[in-house]
Amino acid sequence: MRDKTQTNSAGPGDRLIRAGAIVFFIGTVATLVTVAPLFLGTTPFPTYMFGLSMLMGVGFLLAGAGVLQSIAAGRRQARSADR
Repeated sequence: MRDKTQTNSAGPGDRLIRAGAIVFFIGTVATLVTVAPLFLGTTPFPTYMFGLSMLMGVGFLLAGAGVLQSIAAGRRQARSADR
């Protein structure tokens, strides 16, 4: 018998995890761009670049929320299967 879940179906929290990964990646690039002038001895970037660096933390929180949502959905599914 085939599994009821399709391989390409998105579970609860998957979109948050993907969005968190993208935001984290953007924050990582912004952090590297912001820190590079300190090592290269050039003029630093404007202050808003430091704000963009905070996207790393925001992306991490988004991905964490997606993981927690996925865990909660799995627990609900397991409880309904036990009954």
